[in-house]
Amino acid sequence: MSFKLQLGEMRTEYLTDKEIWGHFNYIFSSKSRNSTTYKFVLIKSLLENLYNVDDILELTYDRLFSSFAKIYWNLVIHHNLNQINMTGKKAEVQNILLTIQTKYSIPSTLVFDKLSSELQVEVIEKVKKKCKLNVMGAIYGDTDRTIYDFDNKREKIRFNPTFYSFMQRFQRILNYLTNYQLALFLEKFNGKEDTTNLLMKVENVSKRASLDQFYNLLSAYYNGRCFYCGKEIKRKNAAHVDHFIPWSFVQADQLWNLVISCSTCNLAKNDKLAEQGYLSRLMKRNGELLEEKKIVLREDMQVYSERKLTELYSYSFENGYTDYWKPKKVII
Repeated sequence: MSFKLQLGEMRTEYLTDKEIWGHFNYIFSSKSRNSTTYKFVLIKSLLENLYNVDDILELTYDRLFSSFAKIYWNLVIHHNLNQINMTGKKAEVQNILLTIQTKYSIPSTLVFDKLSSELQVEVIEKVKKKCKLNVMGAIYGDTDRTIYDFDNKREKIRFNPTFYSFMQRFQRILNYLTNYQLALFLEKFNGKEDTTNLLMKVENVSKRASLDQFYNLLSAYYNGRCFYCGKEIKRKNAAHVDHFIPWSFVQADQLWNLVISCSTCNLAKNDKLAEQGYLSRLMKRNGELLEEKKIVLREDMQVYSERKLTELYSYSFENGYTDYWKPKKVII
């Protein structure tokens, strides 16, 4: 009955890749009790937050359940998808979100990041309160108490170092597997939906509708020129906020991984890695950001380090992002 635990300690810190694959295979199999989508969404949330851990691999529940609540809001409210394997019933998180939607008369067209910041906090807090008891122990139990330590009182988890390294090295395939298994589950209990359409929804459920808030923060640090080619950007609507490490890999929006580029570079770079020389340029830019009080206090900047960015760059290459890109013309 691991799902009701308030505190969980790792049984062991070292596992082989074969053992870890065995644990994930179990989670994705019929042997694991998957009456709702909780486990799949938790794995997606863990993957989104691999680079939001501190130096001892601890991750706060606020971070974790921010992703968890966002994914559920977009699945339940925006896409109107049932999350439980019982006809006529709803998962507890569904009921929480539907109650909030009714209370504030929120249209289903509104994705999570379009909610007010106050409402986002309310959603996250209510989801966290309900789910930390029923969710945190479930995957902990399915992995034979090896994936992480967790403490519901401190509201933190600490990744098992070998699990963490494994998830970095196989992040892309774990995302694919989780998305596919989530889509298969949803297909069984959502009538007219088919796997292909569901998979498209699941793959984009974490994507922001707009990155404008990041443009406002970064605009003072790009001197009106494209980060990549140096071309002058004369109009705001010609400036694009780009994920330096592609969003399709990192699946998160950290300020330290975002730059402002011209439309030509943004479209040409697409899902590619910029050449390594740009990595040093980004580290220098991030150093400048860390000198600003209003930015250094941001949660994503507090867990930033050059080592973390370098690891992310390296692991994205290992996960198949091997097509390096540079602009055809660079303006000095």
